[in-house]
Amino acid sequence: MGERFASGLSVLHPMGAYLEALHHTGYYYTCIGYAQVLAAVLLLIPRTVTLGALLYFPIIVNIWILSFAVRFEGSLVTSPLMVLANLFLLVWHYDRMQYILPFKHYSNRGVFQKPKLYTKKFPIIFFSGVLLCIVITIAYAQFGFEVMPRNSVSDCNSQFKGTKNEALGDAFCECIHTHGNTLDDCLQRFEIEKQRIKASKE
Repeated sequence: MGERFASGLSVLHPMGAYLEALHHTGYYYTCIGYAQVLAAVLLLIPRTVTLGALLYFPIIVNIWILSFAVRFEGSLVTSPLMVLANLFLLVWHYDRMQYILPFKHYSNRGVFQKPKLYTKKFPIIFFSGVLLCIVITIAYAQFGFEVMPRNSVSDCNSQFKGTKNEALGDAFCECIHTHGNTLDDCLQRFEIEKQRIKASKE
């Protein structure tokens, strides 16, 4: 539609700056959008779900790595879970994919033989694993980073309210959202100031 991904995000934000630059790449940006829509349509059709999963996998892995690299909370939880869901689809359709994988021997009977008697052991283990992955992903998104740029200066400042690093946090948020410095630069300044304050107290 001619709009930038996450158009409400400031261009001073690390993710906003990346998406703004991406938006100005012309048809490359449009191609990414069409690829995402095509992958979604293919995933909705049972006969083409494997092709959709193959097309979507590099897209969502890229989004996942990007989200963690710039600490973008908008997709810190959703992107890793979507990677896991996509992996599940690829493994589920292994019988269709095995011929393009670099293995020499293929089984004509599929990956697993149908058991004579089904038990509840596998569903319990599987859903417990899924729940554990969700909990770990949410916990890491919530507590995995000491400092987050957040989506606005007020949101950024809120993570430091009532902490010993409140003044440092305000400077970090100003560094990102007002001065538009890189995330690495602002994080480095934050760490240097934190170490300096710690050393002065000792």
